[in-house]
Amino acid sequence: MPSPDRSPELLAPAGSMEALKAAVAAGADAVYLSGKRFGARRFAANFELPELEQALDYAHARGVRVYVTVNTLMHDRELSEVAGYLVELYRMGADAVLVQDPGVAALARELVPELELHASTQMPIHHAPGISWAAARGFKRAVLARELSLAEIEALAPTARDLGVGLEAFVHGALCYCFSGQCLLSSVMGGRSGNRGMCAQPCRKPYALMRGEQDPFGQPGDLQTVRLPCRYLLSTRDLCLYPALDRVAASPLQALKIEGRMRSPEYVALVVSIYRRALDRLAAGEDWSPDRRDLLDLALAFNREFTGGYLLGEKGAELMGRDLPDNRGVLLGVVEHCDPWRGVATVKMAGDLRPEVGDGLVFRTREEQGLVVHRSAKVEGDRALLPVKGEVPRGTRVMVTRRAKLGERARRIMESSRQIPLDLQISWQDAVPLARAAFPGPGGRLEVEVSGRRMAPAVRRPLAGQQIEAQLRRTGGTPFFIRRLDMSYPGGLYATLGELNQLRRDILAAAEDSLLQASRPDRASVAKAHARLEELRAELDCPLSGEVTARENAPYELTACVDSLEGVEGALEGGCDRICLEPRLGALADPGYQKRLQELLQEAAGLCRGRAILAWKWPRLTGKDFLDLAFPLLPGAGVAEVVVESLGLAEAILAACPGLVVSGSAGLNVWNHRTVRQLREMRRLTLSPELSAEQIAVLAARSRGPRAPGLEILAQGSLEVMVTKDRLLDLVGGAPAPFNAIRDARGIFPVYQDDQGLTHSLNSRETCLIDHLPRILEMGVHAVAIDARNRGCRYPREMAGIYREGLQRAQEADGSTRAQLEDLKERAARISLGGITAGHFLRGVAE
Repeated sequence: MPSPDRSPELLAPAGSMEALKAAVAAGADAVYLSGKRFGARRFAANFELPELEQALDYAHARGVRVYVTVNTLMHDRELSEVAGYLVELYRMGADAVLVQDPGVAALARELVPELELHASTQMPIHHAPGISWAAARGFKRAVLARELSLAEIEALAPTARDLGVGLEAFVHGALCYCFSGQCLLSSVMGGRSGNRGMCAQPCRKPYALMRGEQDPFGQPGDLQTVRLPCRYLLSTRDLCLYPALDRVAASPLQALKIEGRMRSPEYVALVVSIYRRALDRLAAGEDWSPDRRDLLDLALAFNREFTGGYLLGEKGAELMGRDLPDNRGVLLGVVEHCDPWRGVATVKMAGDLRPEVGDGLVFRTREEQGLVVHRSAKVEGDRALLPVKGEVPRGTRVMVTRRAKLGERARRIMESSRQIPLDLQISWQDAVPLARAAFPGPGGRLEVEVSGRRMAPAVRRPLAGQQIEAQLRRTGGTPFFIRRLDMSYPGGLYATLGELNQLRRDILAAAEDSLLQASRPDRASVAKAHARLEELRAELDCPLSGEVTARENAPYELTACVDSLEGVEGALEGGCDRICLEPRLGALADPGYQKRLQELLQEAAGLCRGRAILAWKWPRLTGKDFLDLAFPLLPGAGVAEVVVESLGLAEAILAACPGLVVSGSAGLNVWNHRTVRQLREMRRLTLSPELSAEQIAVLAARSRGPRAPGLEILAQGSLEVMVTKDRLLDLVGGAPAPFNAIRDARGIFPVYQDDQGLTHSLNSRETCLIDHLPRILEMGVHAVAIDARNRGCRYPREMAGIYREGLQRAQEADGSTRAQLEDLKERAARISLGGITAGHFLRGVAE
C-alpha cells in the first residue's frame, strides 16, 4: 500500500478536448495529449495550436498537469518546425514533453532547458544503462517498456532514484505486440509507420503459422500450415492492473498511465474514475480490495479480455487473445434453445449479470449477430428470453458489449466540476471591501488581492454578513470552491447584489489568472527561448552547399551480419570488410552458455584476424540476464568492436572497456543529424530503413564532421519488422522447425526465436538496393550492410560476393554500370527470400 505522502500520479489520455475534460472531471492528476503533428496517435482528434493552449489553461486552472507528446521520429527537414513547436509548448506552459527521437530531445534541451523531458516508451528504456543515458541527457522521467515485470522495475528503481529519473508505466489499455518503437510491420505492409504515429494495427489481423525445411541459402521448402484453433496470432489482450493496484501503487513507479487517446470521452471518464477511487483509498491507508462492480464496469467500457501483462509476469495464453482482435464485452450466458419461428432464444445466464434496456448484445456465432435491448427482457431465474433473427446454435455465447447505464454514469462524471480549494478573507477599509484569496498552485501556495467599490452607509436595510457570504460562495462554473471564508464585516453598509457579484468575479478571475501565470514561464524566459530558436534556425534552415557527395577518400566498407561460425567463414570468403556476429547458441539459461559464447567469439576473432573487422553484435533488446553474462566477457572476447541497438549500452561498454569500439545498429532509429550528434561516441551508425534516399542524403550532408560516426545502410537482407516477448513458436509444440513463418494475404513473414527467448519477425520480401549503390555512395554513406542472419551457410558468401562486385562497379561508374548492376540484382534476387523490394528507399514512409 502506498504511503499517504507518496501516491503515484494518475495519468490519463486526452485525444480530444472532450476527453481532456472527462479526465479532469474524473480525477486525473495529469493528462497526456498531442498536437495535430508529431504525436504517436495521428488518427486521434488531437489539438490545433489554439485549442492546445485552451486545453493547457483548462487543465492548469483545475490543478492538472499536461504532458504533450512529441514522440515520433523526425527527419532533418522537419527539425526547424519541431524546434518552433517546442518553443510554443514552452510558452503555453506545457508541464513536460514526451520524446522518442534523441535528436528532438537534444533540441529541447538546447532551446528550452526548463521544459521537462520524459522519455517515451518508444525509446524503449528497459535496462539500467538506458536510465543512465536518459538522466545524462536531461530526462526527468522514463516511460518504461511494457515488457518489464514489477521485479525488473524494482531492480531499476535505485539507479533511477539516484539519478533523479522518475519511472512511469502503463496500467490499463491496449498492449502492443512488439516492443514499442521497434515495430515496422505497419510500415512495410502499407507505408504507415508506427514511428510516425500512423500504425494501421496489422497485429490485429488474421495470420496462419507456417513451418518447413530450409535450404543452404535459408530459403524455405516443404512449407505446411500448422493447424491452430485461433487465427489472430499477434493480438494481445488488454492490460488491466486494477486487481493488483495495491501492489502496483506500492512499487517505485512515480506515475501510472492509462492508454486510450483513441477512446471516447465516456471511456476515459469511467476508467479514470475507477482508478482514482482506488488510489485515493490506498493513499488514505484504507483496507482496499478489488471491487467486482468496478471490474465489471472496466470490462463493459472496453476489453479484449484482460491481462496483468508482463508487469505481473503473465505470458502466453494469459497475455494473448488470439481468438478475437476486438471488444469482447462481458459474458451474459449461452444459448440453451432457439425458436427461429418466434424469433426468440432462451439464454442460460452465467453469473449475476442481467440484460437491461439499452444493452448492446452480440451472439458469438460464425457470423456474429448483434442487437440492442429495446424493452425489458423476460427473465425467469437464471434464464432470459432474447430476440434473435433466424437460427442461433445451442451453446452460442451471448456477450454484453455496451451498457446504456454505464454511458449515463460517464456523462454524470463529465458534467461534474473539478475545483481547487480557495481560502477567502474579506475585510473593509473605509467601507471599501478588500478580498484576499489563497490557493494551491504548481509551485506552492499562491495569493491574490482585489478591492471592490466603496459601500455606502445603509439608510434603511443594511446588508447582513450572511447575505454577503452567500453571494461570495457562489463559485459555480469556475475552477474554485470556497473552502474557508473569513470575514470581518463592520456592518451598517449597503451594496447591490451586482456589486457583490462583481467582487466575487474579480477575485476569482484574479486567482485563475495567477494560477495560469504560475503555470507559464515569464516573458523574459520566453524571449530568450525565441532568441535561441532564431539562432538555431539559421543553422537548421541553412541550404546545403553544393551537391551532396561523399567525403573525400572515404573508405567504403561492406558489412555482413551473421549468426554462426559458418556465416563468418562465408562472409570472409565473399570479401566482407567487417563482420557483425550475433551468435545463436541455444537458450541463454542453458548450462555452459557463457563458456560456449566466449569460445565462439574467440574462434571467430581468429578467423577474422588480418582479414576483416569482427564486431560482436548484441541483441536488439537486451535483458538483465544477457547483460550480466555479456559484460564479463568483453575483456577476453577477442573482438575489436561491439554493435548495440538500445540507448545507453555504448556508454556502459566504454566505461567497462575503454579500448573497445562501439557502433549502433538499426534499432537505435537514427532519423536525423541531431540524433547522429547524440550518438557520436559510436564508430558507425546504421540508419533507419524507413528513410528515403533524399532524407538520407540530407542527413549525411548535415552529419559531416571530424568526430562524426560513419553511416551505414542496410542494403540487402530480410528486414526485422517485429521483436516481442511472446513465444509464438511454442504454439507448435516441441522444437521449432528449421524454417518458421506467419502468413497473410500479402506474403510469408519468417519468424525465429533468439537465445533470450524473444520472437523476431522479418519482412516477407528481402531488401535489395544493389542497383542503387552509385547513389548511395554519392550521399556520403560509408558502408553498406547485408543481413545474413538465419540464412544458412551459402547465402553470406554468395551475397557478399555479389555486393563486393557491385561496389566495384558503382565506384567505376562508367557507361556499362547500370546494366552490370541490373545483372547483379538478378543474381541477388535468385537467392533472396520471398522476392526483393527497395523498401522505403525511393519514397519513404507515408506522411
